[in-house]
Amino acid sequence: MAVSQASIDGQLYNLIGGAWKSAKSDRHDNLYNPATGEVIGRVPLSSGADVDEAVSAASKAYASWRETPVYKRTAILFRYKSLLDANKERIARSITEEHGKVLAEARAEVDRGIECVEFACGATTHLQGSTLENVATDVDVELFRQPLGVVAGICPYNFPAMIPLWMFPVAIVCGNAFVLKPSERTPRTATLLGELLVEAGVPEGVFSIVHGGREVADALLAHPDVRAVSFVGSQPVAEYVYKTGAAHGKRVQALSGAKNHLIVLPDADVPQTVEAVVASAFGSSGQRCMAGSVLVAQKEIADTFLDALSERASELKIGSGFEPDVEMGPLIREQHRARVRSYIEKGASEGADLVLDGRSHDVPSEGFFLGPSIFDRVDPSMAIAQEEIFGPVLSTVRVERVEDAIDLVNRSEFGNGAVLFTQSGKAARQFRRHAQAGMIGINIGVPAPVAAFPFSGWKKSFYGTVHVNGFDGIEFFTEKKVVTSRWF
Repeated sequence: MAVSQASIDGQLYNLIGGAWKSAKSDRHDNLYNPATGEVIGRVPLSSGADVDEAVSAASKAYASWRETPVYKRTAILFRYKSLLDANKERIARSITEEHGKVLAEARAEVDRGIECVEFACGATTHLQGSTLENVATDVDVELFRQPLGVVAGICPYNFPAMIPLWMFPVAIVCGNAFVLKPSERTPRTATLLGELLVEAGVPEGVFSIVHGGREVADALLAHPDVRAVSFVGSQPVAEYVYKTGAAHGKRVQALSGAKNHLIVLPDADVPQTVEAVVASAFGSSGQRCMAGSVLVAQKEIADTFLDALSERASELKIGSGFEPDVEMGPLIREQHRARVRSYIEKGASEGADLVLDGRSHDVPSEGFFLGPSIFDRVDPSMAIAQEEIFGPVLSTVRVERVEDAIDLVNRSEFGNGAVLFTQSGKAARQFRRHAQAGMIGINIGVPAPVAAFPFSGWKKSFYGTVHVNGFDGIEFFTEKKVVTSRWF
């Protein structure tokens, strides 16, 4: 049954062929406000039949969309950016309600997403090919970039606006048709993004939304008419997505888990570094792949720094992201809070020194809240030092030299981000050259690149060859055609 709205009485609908439609399956999940635990809506758990319908509509739309001049495609994105700008607060409040992050963080997320649309608006430059005359007598060579066809994005819950905006603006402006599967935990923000894109004038079928869980993801990975899949999520799922998509002949980029290290040297600016580490480790309640998770303190500064850090973290105001002065919100679900608590218990049982216990922090009685935890004297072999916790837990490892800190970074199976706090240019250069992580920060707590540069995780933090964002995004959503010609 087609409907005229994306949501009625809290029930979400799929966007297929330019219309908002009920899922063919009658199954659904409840949506929660993590700050209260209250049900705020329902999301359909769509089936493979819904994916078939969306991909069919996208395939039909692609035939004419790829022939649409690039200036007309970018014109739609310029209108879309204007609508996003006009609806920033509405989008941010949607993020806070369904994810729980504080409103300031939600607003920053929207801004970073809009950056991606701004980058996509430069497609008339980004999509230019190249030529070389007279490679032989009267023979010229030309390189063209052409769209792939129908492509898909599978998104996580932690950035319900920014991560979809990493994907579909670039894909669409390159001439592809896009099918989005938002997280079933935070789908309302993605639906709002879709409504605004329809308002901007995207043709029917060029952009689709199919809500659901694993069944939808598997159907997209197996569908013969889906040429490429972009994914962001945990390491085990990223590996599965990459292998499954590749086995079905698809181009896949799968952004994965992380264990990011924050290295503090004795010459670091302590007050500023404390603020940067708190924001990195406990911002968004630690639910982001760029969160600092392991504090690596040179022994000369470890005691002083940990005292200041623990005092600051213990003062964090925790509550609903809509409340003024709140610095940290809830975790996404009770199940996830229990998982993070289990890591606190595991770290203590393994012998680490729990200097700040988030379980005893003053938090609201309702919702899925957990305070910040800090461990000291963590052995690098412990689970809390190796595994992605995805919560407000920081593990401290003490080292003698900066070389030991770099070695610790390099021994991790992950390689998303790593940060160094120092005033030494020599140490910074050594770290920049030798740390095995794709995104490096020098006196920056969260070294996530702006949209013009790739989000370039290494090792098990990424599966694929071409990353999201920047020119890597153009490369991923296009293929090259080389024409060699001679005229008589």
